[in-house]
Amino acid sequence: MDNTTTNGPRIFGRGFSEWLLSLPVFFLLLLTLVIGTGEMFHGQLLRLGEQFFGDQKANVQYFMLRGDPVKPDCNPNPDIDAELAAAQQASAAPMNEIDALFADQVASPEEMRASMVKSAELCREKFDMFERIKQHMSPGVKAFRALETSFFAIFHFGTENRSLVLLLITAICAISTTLGQHHIGIRPPRTVADFNVHSVAMLLANGVLTFSCWKYIGMQEASGIPMDKPWLAWLWVALFGILTAISFKQLFKMSPIATPGGSIAMGLLSIPLYASMSMVSGTYFLLHSHFSAQAIYLNQMMELSGIFLNLALYIWAGMLLKQTRIVDLFLDILRPWKFSPEVLTYLILLAAALPTAYTGASGIFVIAAGAVIYHEVRHSGGSRQFALAATAMSGSLGVVLRPCLLVVLIAALNKQVTTSILYHWGFWVFLLTSSLFLIVSKLASREKNTLASPSVAIPGMIQATKPVIPYAIVVFVVIMGYKYLLNTKLDEFTAAVIMPVIMLMLVVFDRLRHAQVAPTDRRQLDHSMQESTRIGEDRRAPRITASVSRWNNVEVSVRHATNETIGHIGALLMLMALSLGIGGVIERSEIMELAPHHFSNVWTAMSFLMVTKVLLGMVMDPFGAVILVSSTLAPIAYDNGIDPVHFWMMVLVAFELGYLLPPVALNQLLTRLVVGEKEMDLADEEVSQEPFFRRYERWIVPVIVMTIGMLIVAYGPLIYAGK
Repeated sequence: MDNTTTNGPRIFGRGFSEWLLSLPVFFLLLLTLVIGTGEMFHGQLLRLGEQFFGDQKANVQYFMLRGDPVKPDCNPNPDIDAELAAAQQASAAPMNEIDALFADQVASPEEMRASMVKSAELCREKFDMFERIKQHMSPGVKAFRALETSFFAIFHFGTENRSLVLLLITAICAISTTLGQHHIGIRPPRTVADFNVHSVAMLLANGVLTFSCWKYIGMQEASGIPMDKPWLAWLWVALFGILTAISFKQLFKMSPIATPGGSIAMGLLSIPLYASMSMVSGTYFLLHSHFSAQAIYLNQMMELSGIFLNLALYIWAGMLLKQTRIVDLFLDILRPWKFSPEVLTYLILLAAALPTAYTGASGIFVIAAGAVIYHEVRHSGGSRQFALAATAMSGSLGVVLRPCLLVVLIAALNKQVTTSILYHWGFWVFLLTSSLFLIVSKLASREKNTLASPSVAIPGMIQATKPVIPYAIVVFVVIMGYKYLLNTKLDEFTAAVIMPVIMLMLVVFDRLRHAQVAPTDRRQLDHSMQESTRIGEDRRAPRITASVSRWNNVEVSVRHATNETIGHIGALLMLMALSLGIGGVIERSEIMELAPHHFSNVWTAMSFLMVTKVLLGMVMDPFGAVILVSSTLAPIAYDNGIDPVHFWMMVLVAFELGYLLPPVALNQLLTRLVVGEKEMDLADEEVSQEPFFRRYERWIVPVIVMTIGMLIVAYGPLIYAGK
């Protein structure tokens, strides 16, 4: 049975949605990779061109060969005497008074002759260079320069049109996510009432956004100032117009998975977060007659197109990671020790921090590996509530580590800090919060576990390490290839480009390696994979996403990863885009201006700022919140004697705490998304008769950990400094 099939007719093995949505996004992501690697790769092409085709003896460099030479139009062998006579005759002609006033001093015949001789020499040199370049125009040069200049044209086009690429990716993914009703919400719609409320809210939200984008174009035309890129504004109108039409259709065509009944009150919880943000910000701006404001804040994404394109690449890398066995193989190394659920979760958090940092944001790793982590914690004996807490926390700790994209954005917007110093202190913050999780979870545990004997565990661990070594070699080879072939090292500025390439190579290696596995072993591996991912199955997956075995060929695996990427890009980027609108409401309402700008002491300032950051994290995505904080609250912190590095470390921890708290609790929502609604219901039923702490353990444990961590990060340096 082909697990990759989708409903409806298929063309060359793909459904309409894959041709119209998945394939274009795949090429746009590849174009984004080309844009990201373009400068480094083109630089290497120029070096190769110089190395193979440059001729130092003939003084011919490759850049001279990048275009066909143009024959000089000067005369290399002029009649000096005739030209000198003509020049002298022209200089002797009478001039009127005005011309004479501005005329230069007449050169002597000797000076004029010397100038003509020098010009003739330069002309002969030009002809000589022209002939030398013609001689070097071999078929090899023409073939190489065709490759180099073609790549440069693509790279240059992509660089000049980053905003267009970002908007096209956002539009295609948002349409797909809306068709599948897969936007992020507090709970997914289940009943008829849920879907009705969901569709009405989406219709209103997208209608308001369409109106705002239309008014923005009118405002620009009325100003009389030509728009820099008018097609961007029209694409926004087209996008939200299409989303409005889809929502209108869904209002009258009930989803086939809807169950009868339901209530409006519960349906309100099914409204996507981005729709709620759209209606809130839209209402505010409409009441203030600022009709184009939402469109203005949406266009802030275009100004930071590089950041958001990198985020799309990180999501793709995360979904490609999901198609490999890396997470399973790592857990195989830990299994022989038979760790308690708490210790196992601690080790998982330590290991998950690095891919969390390399996938750019906490939510992406939860999406990529959350189902496997949840299953493994359950398999080790952990309760469903604790496993849910571990899954939500798995993406919350690595955001302070190199090369997390959020830290790059902070450094880009705040010249008072650098990525290196933030990553340095972020490492210690990571050790603090991860250790706190181990302590809190062990204190909350009701069971005592015994470790396996080292004589048994160590040989098993060594045996399980062997399959990981080839994967490590693949990663090492790719990193070294970038370092020595493209003169580019893996860091926070290049990780978004290099990580998808690493993941693609790992997917290829996985499939080639699996082709050599015996059929009986392969069936066992398939069964193991199905067991570890069954928990995350959800019938509300995006329309173009289907359950697929990781043991398919490379093309199927990459296609499935791209299909999943579309749903997550559409959900996350739309949430971030409208979060910018909420930030605009906060900014224009001048709520921040009500806050005191000067405090009696640094303790009061830190307390106020800490609470404010948690509140922002509860309702905004991290990127939008960083943009808002950088322009409003960060100057208050600096003016009140809070060290910039200390301030931003506190901000990152406070944000992560906010992502674990209602009303949004983004990491908890993503955990719900990957483990499925059925598992969430079972988790609640399992503890329905337990005390309060056990019933809400998945909420309480992460909140306790991050609250203690935030208090230590906020006040610890102040105590140490004696302030």
